[in-house]
Amino acid sequence: MALDDPHARPSEPPGTDGPRNAPAVDDAVPFAGDEVLPCGRLLSRVWEQAQDAAPAADPHTLSCPHCREAVEGLATVNVATRAMRAKDPPGLQALADRVMSVVRAEVRLGRLLPLADTDLDLRIAESAAAKVLRQAADTVPGARAATCRLVPAGEGTGVRVTMTLAAALDRPLPERVDQVRRSVLNAAGQDLGLAVTAVDIIVVDVLEPFPPLDPAGSGHLTGGGT
Repeated sequence: MALDDPHARPSEPPGTDGPRNAPAVDDAVPFAGDEVLPCGRLLSRVWEQAQDAAPAADPHTLSCPHCREAVEGLATVNVATRAMRAKDPPGLQALADRVMSVVRAEVRLGRLLPLADTDLDLRIAESAAAKVLRQAADTVPGARAATCRLVPAGEGTGVRVTMTLAAALDRPLPERVDQVRRSVLNAAGQDLGLAVTAVDIIVVDVLEPFPPLDPAGSGHLTGGGT
């Protein structure tokens, strides 16, 4: 029964100003869940009369304690219901802002990658793993990592790494790249617990060697400049 959506009810016969053995609403079909008060009146009918802007004189309703108690209780519930409806629901803009915050956070984190131990069902954000692997590459003298991407390799827990870096040419490039690859694989497996299946390394820049110091030990750099 909706408190503020009244429905018409069959009128009751006159002269029902007290309790009786047979309810006066025998001919009325109550709503599912409607209640018959101890005085024989339908709860919905009593509430409709109380909501009527110009209520008809009904001695029973005015004098019956059961009707009065029912109306007072429903009035309290109705006030609370209207107050809840009056509250502004969350706007679409607020909802959109929350959704976009989640999206931006996921873009920053990147995809979630599974760790090798499937029993634990643990995952690590791509951005966090890439940071660790770039640091591992930077430990190799003459190498500086630029970008690092990690993508799932197949349906299991395997991960493929693609890294770009700058490398110095003071030693054979393949040798330095292999050293970077070994460092990345070690960090992925030992530090992160990732099952890396391949590390693709692309050299995109050359690191210029630092000019040698003055042989006299003065600390000044040799070469041009003022």
